[in-house]
Formats: sequence, C-alpha cells, structure tokens
Amino acid sequence: MPREAARVLTAQIPATRPLTGWAFVTDLAARTGASLAATRWDTGSVFAATTCAGPGLITRILHRLPCGYVLLFGRAELTPAA
Repeated sequence: MPREAARVLTAQIPATRPLTGWAFVTDLAARTGASLAATRWDTGSVFAATTCAGPGLITRILHRLPCGYVLLFGRAELTPAA
C-alpha cells in the first residue's frame, strides 16, 4: 500500500457500524477528497485484483461483508426473488 494511502487509512477513526458497499465508497471518497466515480473505479480495481486469491476465499470474504460489496469485487450481485 502506498504510504500516503496508509496514512489516510490509519489516521481515521473506524466506522462504528458496518458500511454497505456504496456507503464504503462514499465514505472513502469523502475522506480522500476524490470524486465518487474515481473512488468507485479505484475501489473496484483493487478489490477485483484480489481474485488471484481464488474464488473460495473471495466467496468466504463476501459472506462476511454487508450487502453491496459483491459488485466491488467484480461479481454480479443477484437479489433473491420476492
């Protein structure tokens, strides 16, 4: 991780509640001063690169995250039929 990014991330107070995927992107954009579009693109690029870890690990990670992160990992998010 670049030092500048590490400083930004470690200097912030952690969220007190779980953030949805979009709330994570919005919060990150606000903290870094980047546009929402750029932050969404950058976040998706980083998370999509984690697919090298293998689909099993990524699936386990996604099951532990709040809704909305699946798209950031480059996967389709399917909503169950009502």
